[in-house]
Amino acid sequence: MKSTRHAMPEQDSQVRSKNFKEVALGYTTELALAEANRCLQCKNSPCRQGCPVEIDIPAFIKLLRENDPIGAAKKIKEKSALPAICGRVCPQEKQCESHCVLNKIGQPIAIGRLERFVADYQRNTHEVEIPHINRNGVKIAVVGSGPSGLTAAGDLALAGYDVTVFEALHRAGGVLVYGIPEFRLPKSIVASEVEYIKKLGVTFKTNVIIGKTLPIDDLFAMGFKAIFIGSGAGAPRFMHIDGENMNGVYSANEFLTRVNLMKAYQFPEYETPVERGKNVAVVGGGNVAMDAARTALRLGADNVWLVYRRSEEEMPARREEVEHAKSEGVQFQFLTNPVRILSNDFWVNGMECEKMELGEPDASGRRSPIPVKGANFILKVDTVIMALGNMPNPLIMKTTPGLEVTRKGTIVVDESTGLSSREGVYAGGDIVTGAATVISAMGAGKKAAKSICKYLQDSAAASQFEKTKSSIIS
Repeated sequence: MKSTRHAMPEQDSQVRSKNFKEVALGYTTELALAEANRCLQCKNSPCRQGCPVEIDIPAFIKLLRENDPIGAAKKIKEKSALPAICGRVCPQEKQCESHCVLNKIGQPIAIGRLERFVADYQRNTHEVEIPHINRNGVKIAVVGSGPSGLTAAGDLALAGYDVTVFEALHRAGGVLVYGIPEFRLPKSIVASEVEYIKKLGVTFKTNVIIGKTLPIDDLFAMGFKAIFIGSGAGAPRFMHIDGENMNGVYSANEFLTRVNLMKAYQFPEYETPVERGKNVAVVGGGNVAMDAARTALRLGADNVWLVYRRSEEEMPARREEVEHAKSEGVQFQFLTNPVRILSNDFWVNGMECEKMELGEPDASGRRSPIPVKGANFILKVDTVIMALGNMPNPLIMKTTPGLEVTRKGTIVVDESTGLSSREGVYAGGDIVTGAATVISAMGAGKKAAKSICKYLQDSAAASQFEKTKSSIIS
């Protein structure tokens, strides 16, 4: 048996750094079958323990081994409505693949790549079958069309509920369309997965800002019996250093949203509203920082520096994304921290940085960066992109009486059910945890959907009991 996984074909690094086409090209049928045949089909299925949405991983791989990719895709769809997305952007190396027993002798099964293969195979060769659903006419509102909202909506629709998803932007998909670049997750893939959710009977209403266009209490007044809030964490964080308000300074949210929703990914064919700097600094070390840096290269920057205050070992970004960024030409400035942004006539023309060294571990377990005295230097840049993480927009929380939130602005929920402090109001994903992964948000949406079903069934049973008791008394 091959101890290493089969490599994923991808565009040459020097070619892809100048286009927005998908980097990874996907497995061929031959490669997918060869990789599937590495699976030991363990009886205790340890890989399933690492899947937040409970996919029967050995079962779908077994079907693929039997040359039944459509059956494999259907098996995944029993638990996940977004397999083509998860196969591309989920950190499988920290989840299902980390539990694979083949880690003891080499590399784990490439579960994410196989998930992507069967999802793409089904989409490209077969019409997706929609199961027969017995509708019950009970209305449920879902706030936000990101991964948690789409998952909750799909599961609730399959359970027979009349689901309406409210999205603040003009396009459904949430962070999947505004936050992840085309070269990692094509918009057509997201559109296809959203279309599947629509075929389950879910209604989407875009350009509706819950908390402003419609408060949560108005949704109840409109007849919705339960509400799931999955509006994510879209408010950016900044360093609050001098010069951060200058022209040429972006949050990664603004930068990527402009590129994704204003068609900058079609550059140079489409004239983009993004100011394209020639020397760009991206501050941060997560996946969003990698996305912003690689996007800046594709928009024509001569130099892109990734500025991170710790060492490479402490970077939270996926190893695959770091290696892709390096091979495409992103320059890494480790142990470097910005202290002020320089400007000329309100436009960025440099960034002063201090060199750092690592001290003792902090609360996160990572070693704390400490400034090195007398080691400041100027990085000559004309654009700065802050990729320092996100926090929830406070709009819903401020307009919903009785909704308990943490000091970080996230909604407090029961961990086992997703229920908030308001009856009938559930929440999940980044608005509860802060910025996290697509698959963890999906897991939260699935958990909340189960709880909502139980809540509404119990409510219906209680209502029927009261009606029966009333008729007996009368």
